[in-house]
Amino acid sequence: MERKLLTLALFGACLTSFAQTDPVVTNWLINTTGIMGQHYVAGNPTPIQDNVLANVQAVQYSNNWAYVSTHGIPAYITGPFQDGNPSIATDQSAIYRFPRVPVQNTGTPMATTGGNIGVFINGVSLFDYRDGVAWSGTALCGGPGNPPCPGGMGATQTWNRDAIPAERPGFDCAKAHPAMGNYHHHQNPSAFNLDLAVISNVCDLYPADGLYVIDAGQHSPLIGYAYDGFPIYGAFGFANTDGTGGIERMRSSYQLGSTPDRTTLPSGAAATPVGPTFAQYVRGYFREDYEFVSHVEPYYLDEHNGRFCVTPEYPDGTYAYFCTVDENWNSAYPYVVGPTFYGVRTASKVTSITESVETYDPLSTGVVNLEDGSVSVSVFPNPAVDLVAIQVSGILRGDLQVSLVDRVGRTVRQTVIVQGSTIWHLDTRTLHDGEYIVRIGNGDQVLTKRVEVIH
Repeated sequence: MERKLLTLALFGACLTSFAQTDPVVTNWLINTTGIMGQHYVAGNPTPIQDNVLANVQAVQYSNNWAYVSTHGIPAYITGPFQDGNPSIATDQSAIYRFPRVPVQNTGTPMATTGGNIGVFINGVSLFDYRDGVAWSGTALCGGPGNPPCPGGMGATQTWNRDAIPAERPGFDCAKAHPAMGNYHHHQNPSAFNLDLAVISNVCDLYPADGLYVIDAGQHSPLIGYAYDGFPIYGAFGFANTDGTGGIERMRSSYQLGSTPDRTTLPSGAAATPVGPTFAQYVRGYFREDYEFVSHVEPYYLDEHNGRFCVTPEYPDGTYAYFCTVDENWNSAYPYVVGPTFYGVRTASKVTSITESVETYDPLSTGVVNLEDGSVSVSVFPNPAVDLVAIQVSGILRGDLQVSLVDRVGRTVRQTVIVQGSTIWHLDTRTLHDGEYIVRIGNGDQVLTKRVEVIH
């Protein structure tokens, strides 16, 4: 514990000397090229252009705070939401304030809540496991179409529904959906069709992507910040907390309980009210079906779904949350942060900035470096029959030019994979059979991949 607090204190002492070098200032995806959001509507596989800027618009900072201005819209295509949700992702016009020196909560841990509990680096909201629906003792309560829960909105319930299994039919390809326009992820923001075992077919009709692509061979990128100010990473990290031991999938220490019914909680305490039977709702449908089990292996996370460790952005160590997935890369409870915060929750959404701040200039970080190993590109399937995909792993921090060149050097297709997205799909049905060159890059840094088209 003393090492944790000392490291954080030393980190805070450095802020005055390195005023804008901490990642909570520098790591956001700031839109400098006018990227607009897009969305699908059910029945139309052609995305609709929105008149709302995507990603983050500005980052400003003082000695103590970082302010992130965003419309809450990602660069990847949102929708459709096929569970009857009438909402679409809409402009949030938000300013989020994050502490530059987060601190551990040494008292009673603070539970996560409904609504925003963090923000991803593209300005999109993070929610916790819940979806606002619970079990009243006789039926589901709360949420659309259900009666109010006992005690009213916000009251503590014994059985809280888990959004991941319950709302899966309404998630888009990027595993997200809106709540009254506030587009958000409850879970790892990587597209369904990139998991090892695909559990939703929404990407088949409405191809999109997510914030990043899971790569089991390298430390996952820093993809957001929780409302206590601590960073959020993807699914993989260093095996050992000191940055050694290779790369491992970060594992949740929560597992489904073994109680024969929902008359008791996994802890053994009596449930009041008694929950529904497993025949009515499968085990795992409610958050209270899970229990925490400690592990000695360093790649198992604590009760907040994080650990104190070395990361690429924090070589001296930091507490960090991870987006937990199972061996098939499907989301694993508690998904990102929770059910309690590690730190003191001090971040918030504010209506204005009331102190003197400086504006962070992202121009030096908008160029994609193809030589440092932070971004890799794959082309598949190869050979291609009807479709070829150019997939970028890692976080794409700037726009990436892509062109397809035929055997005589003519450019037959050209596009841009925009900042904060990961993929380009090319219809090859109108191309002649033969070998083509995919050129990916900007300026002097260009990668080439060969792809064969056959019909």
